[in-house]
Amino acid sequence: MDCHERRVTEGALRAVAEAAARDPRAAAARRELEEEIHALAAEVRPRDHHTLVHGELGADHVLLTPDGHPALIDIEGLMYFDVEHEHVFLRLRFGPHYDALRAPGLDEARLRLYRLAMHIGLVSGPLTLIEGDFPHPDPMREIAEHNLHQTLSLLRSAS
Repeated sequence: MDCHERRVTEGALRAVAEAAARDPRAAAARRELEEEIHALAAEVRPRDHHTLVHGELGADHVLLTPDGHPALIDIEGLMYFDVEHEHVFLRLRFGPHYDALRAPGLDEARLRLYRLAMHIGLVSGPLTLIEGDFPHPDPMREIAEHNLHQTLSLLRSAS
């Protein structure tokens, strides 16, 4: 496992622990989630190249220059990483419209690991935020709830 998969795997395991401490359904599935993350990480094969990815690419992060060329904005998340990381986010962000953005040759093992990691992170992050004095916690609860359902459905489909 190279540094990218290790970073995603370690982050997902931390997110599982954080979610389990804040939600009884995540706590009940904790061991199974951890086992699934390790199993998915073990399926990822070494790679000799990475791609420049935006990290949170969306339509609101691309503008057209006066001569019609696309220009990326809000690029603090720019990094060399696995392209599958970006595609997991694009699929989440664009839902049914993602097919227009799909790229050939994506590594399915990386997609599975990164998808589970992203969803569990979108459980633990919002739940952690609303523990404090975060204004308007209901939208964060909705994000966590939606992503917990996604996480558990991915776990069940992997069984």
